[in-house]
Amino acid sequence: MRFSQVDVFAQESCRGNPLAVVHDAEGLTDDQLARFANWTNLSETTFLLPPTEPGADYRVRIFTVSQELPFAGHPTLGSARAWLAAGGQPAQEGVVVQQCGAGLIPIRHADAHLAFAAPDFLRSGEVGEDDLHQIVAALRIRPDQISHAQWIDNGPGWVGVVLDSAEAVLALEPDFSALGGLDLGVIGPHARGGPADYEVRAFVPGLGVNEDPVTGSLNAGFGVWLIGAGLAPEAFTVRQGTALGRNGRVDLRLADGQVWVGGAADVLISGEVAL
Repeated sequence: MRFSQVDVFAQESCRGNPLAVVHDAEGLTDDQLARFANWTNLSETTFLLPPTEPGADYRVRIFTVSQELPFAGHPTLGSARAWLAAGGQPAQEGVVVQQCGAGLIPIRHADAHLAFAAPDFLRSGEVGEDDLHQIVAALRIRPDQISHAQWIDNGPGWVGVVLDSAEAVLALEPDFSALGGLDLGVIGPHARGGPADYEVRAFVPGLGVNEDPVTGSLNAGFGVWLIGAGLAPEAFTVRQGTALGRNGRVDLRLADGQVWVGGAADVLISGEVAL
């Protein structure tokens, strides 16, 4: 089968979040999909399949090293880029429609830049006191350092918290064992003139990766929440991956009543995989 590896959200080559993509994956069993995703040892691996819903250009299944996800952001952009690079022709000019566990996701594309429409939340609202206590303990911070917290689950199970600065986000040294099953995103603003408007980190030990380099679904959740609540402007940029030696950039923008999550995606490896 054809195979691609895509660098997603990178500002410079090999500094984003890599994604493995297996094309034309019909006939593989669930066990084969899971074993290959575990073997790649990347945060996610995707498998492209013919669509089963009207209006979709292709269907994708998304796996971490330990489980399947209904939706994830960097696999959405990376899969779309790999599909286009392999000769995929969308039914609608300039828009790829992806079918996944979260439904149909439109993806706008122009050159190396792509942007997906943020999906609806599966869970939103305030974070309970018990969960907040667990988050504070896991992040090794004081409770008053969190200015806002909310469930922003659009598939992977995110809870998001806001700190007062990007420096506070970068200084975090979490106790991953204390997170338990929480998938936690943390965001804080950069000073004016900084490398981006906000700094983000994503802690997901339950998915087999302590910290994800650059995370589309989490940033989608932050965008929908913070823009909708008036806590962020209708267009802003995020830097992520700094603590891991990466240099990811995510663009978020409210347009036509929809939050769009965008960034670069480049195919760095093309070849074949024997499964």
